[in-house]
Amino acid sequence: QVQLVESGGGLVQAGGSLRLSCAASARTFMGWFRQAPGKEREFVAAIDWSGDSKYYADSVKGRFTISRDNAKNTVYLQMNSLKPEDTAVYCCAARPIGGGDYLYWGQGTQVTVSS
Repeated sequence: QVQLVESGGGLVQAGGSLRLSCAASARTFMGWFRQAPGKEREFVAAIDWSGDSKYYADSVKGRFTISRDNAKNTVYLQMNSLKPEDTAVYCCAARPIGGGDYLYWGQGTQVTVSS
């Protein structure tokens, strides 16, 4: 059983920045997803345990950076140059190291970007 707790969401003006944090109770491969009202959940970014492999959705590449601090079992999502279209509930998720489905999900943190 893996528990995930997100933090760092809030209200920011377009062009601003936020950093999301996800604290996990175990060592896992972790990723970030988001879901806007009326839309399906979409993949945002992911990172392996070593931090050497990172993956980004095209919509955020160049603006968002995923990183992790293994000593704290925490993954971060640095979001720069935020756009109103980034407004969504952001959730971190975890899956076993080595691949497989994302089995564990955080409660989500709201990110709202105003124009």
